[in-house]
Amino acid sequence: MKGIIFNLLEQVVIDTHGESTWETIVDASGLEGAYTAVGNYPHEDLMQLVKAASTSLNESVDGVVRWFGRAALPLLATRYPGFFEGHDSTRSFLLTLNNVIHPEVRKLFPGSYAPEFDFDDSDPDTLKLGYVSHRSLCSFGEGLIEGAADHFNEHVGLTQSSCSKQGDEKCVFVCSFTKG
Repeated sequence: MKGIIFNLLEQVVIDTHGESTWETIVDASGLEGAYTAVGNYPHEDLMQLVKAASTSLNESVDGVVRWFGRAALPLLATRYPGFFEGHDSTRSFLLTLNNVIHPEVRKLFPGSYAPEFDFDDSDPDTLKLGYVSHRSLCSFGEGLIEGAADHFNEHVGLTQSSCSKQGDEKCVFVCSFTKG
């Protein structure tokens, strides 16, 4: 897992809860806590930090991961504005994950892994995203979707109709968006 994810987690924790909370989380995780954006780190290290954050913040692991995704999206929009250019809605943005955003991520961070999505956009009022990842970070995906909706000044109705953590073949997010 690329260090940028660890950097984002550190930043959202510090921005929301302060540097001392981040230090407490790192200490409780038993990890060193120093990550470079382009470095490669075990997925398990991220999960150790998340579990420590779960305890420190009195939130479920999935709740922390979802919050992290939502809080990280504005940082990504600031750092990589080109990903958001040309989009006026969350739906439009999400539909570029496989063909634009993830290939660009792989260019910026060689060797990075990005999940695969499939889309059912046959209903103009609903977007279904199938999510396949060996990391099972569907909660992070939910948070990113919520953060994207915030970015585009939309409200998202978001449910998950299936989940690989529950034994399903893939996770499926069902999204509906309204302005404002």
